[in-house]
Amino acid sequence: MTKPNPSPAPSAAMSLVPLATLVILLASVISLFGGDAIAGGSQFSLLAASAACAAIAMWRYRCSWQRLEDAVMVNMHSATPAIVILLLIGAIAGTWMASGVIPTLICYGLRILHPSIFLPASCVICAVVSLLTGSSWTTIATVGVALMGIGRALGFDDGWIAGAIISGAYFGDKISIMSDTTVLASSTAEVPLFSHIRYMLFTTVPSMLIALAVFCAAGFAASPADEAETLQIEAALRESFNITPWLLAVPAATGALISRKLPAIITLFASVLLAAAAMVVFQPEIICRIADADAPSLAASFEAVVLASTTDTAVETGNPLLNDLVATGGMGGMMNTVWLIICAMCFGGMMYGSGMLSAISKVFLRVARRTSSVVGATVGSGVFFNLVTGDQYISIILTGNLFRRLYDDRGLERRLLSRSVEDSATVTSVLIPWNSCGMTQSTVLGVATMTYMPYCIFNIVSPLMSVAAAVVGYKIYHAKPKAQEGE
Repeated sequence: MTKPNPSPAPSAAMSLVPLATLVILLASVISLFGGDAIAGGSQFSLLAASAACAAIAMWRYRCSWQRLEDAVMVNMHSATPAIVILLLIGAIAGTWMASGVIPTLICYGLRILHPSIFLPASCVICAVVSLLTGSSWTTIATVGVALMGIGRALGFDDGWIAGAIISGAYFGDKISIMSDTTVLASSTAEVPLFSHIRYMLFTTVPSMLIALAVFCAAGFAASPADEAETLQIEAALRESFNITPWLLAVPAATGALISRKLPAIITLFASVLLAAAAMVVFQPEIICRIADADAPSLAASFEAVVLASTTDTAVETGNPLLNDLVATGGMGGMMNTVWLIICAMCFGGMMYGSGMLSAISKVFLRVARRTSSVVGATVGSGVFFNLVTGDQYISIILTGNLFRRLYDDRGLERRLLSRSVEDSATVTSVLIPWNSCGMTQSTVLGVATMTYMPYCIFNIVSPLMSVAAAVVGYKIYHAKPKAQEGE
């Protein structure tokens, strides 16, 4: 068998065919199945687009299957920690609910958070927690879930609640020294971490202020549930669960573990164990209901913990709204999302391994001539790679590496590059239904990505603010001598 000729580089036009295939298929399945598209239709679309990419690469450009397979495996490897974290988040949702942690937070939240300030307060709370923890995922899976329940009890629309939670969580994640995306963006652009964070404040703070202003206006204009209804909800929770301040020790201990900068997987697993112990101590009646036992026992407790962590769990409260609120899916409820992440990684790997991703990215370089167009191309590239690869980490790496030389040639500081990458790749990932971030947060909060997307004000404004700053020339610096970098 003769050795094949070197593979020719794919053209940009042909490289768009798999992407167009994906868009058409996703639009079709979403129109047919609506929110149930995540149960199979979206996965089918991603695999079909992957097949189209492989067929074009192998037939037209003589790309070997081994090369494509290797690229997919690299992508899959990068997604493994996210999948494990996602499963643990499912376990947290189940155990925190069955142990009474989330019902306790909802009860106290209904008393403390006035409806008129709920949205901005939720945004600020998530921002502070995410800033301290460096993780938007952990913030949304813990504090965010509790705030989601409080907001629903107060009568707010799911989109507004999720939008406020996500906006705050991604603000904190974006400027936290402990955030992996912040470290990744600064290291990819070869910018000192603290210099990167300080420079981001020029676009990040105004974006957050705009988001808070919108949430304040929405809060005052909303028509929340009346006080009698919220009191009824609180009474139903207290009747169904043992509500005690001692349960607040679980989120407090989780926060303490996070502050110790332990790996997310270790922290989340420890949180599951803490909630399981709290369930055994404080919720014997819930254990009997879940395990279908006559009286609490060691066997019943173990069965209840396992069921709450892994499967659908429902507690009858006598209130239809609360029944839906306290129902969780555990690890099993995350499987559609895990399946979707695997398929998204397959598509991203095919596009990268075939060279089509590189061909499309060169289009951005052609339009990058002035400072504003350089920043605009960077922001557009970050959003585009989020759409194509389905992973924010890949998007950050690809965008940073792609534009690094261009910024040097234009005499622009690398800080501008790292900021533009974070303003786009980091914050827009959660707005894309098939992106790992969008899939995860949609599943965790129980709100479809397309439902909360218009209300994620911070995430929408951030890339626009980055481009606007470049257009007006605000805080745009030219490269300094090496000795002055990081000042």
